[in-house]
Amino acid sequence: VEITAQNHNYNVPNNITEVATVTHTNLFDNTIEGLRYSDSPIMSVQHHPEASPGPHESAYIFGEFKAML
Repeated sequence: VEITAQNHNYNVPNNITEVATVTHTNLFDNTIEGLRYSDSPIMSVQHHPEASPGPHESAYIFGEFKAML
């Protein structure tokens, strides 16, 4: 469980699971907050990882992105 800062008016449609794996789900409204494609080096989060409450809570996201480069 991560505490995140977010402010969006759109959400990822649930049928994205046909082509991607859901990695993050909002516990309040059950919307998709993160996903990863298995056949391409693509990942995404729909929150602000740089705005995490502590200095390292979301550091792994940046590490995973760096590893894909």
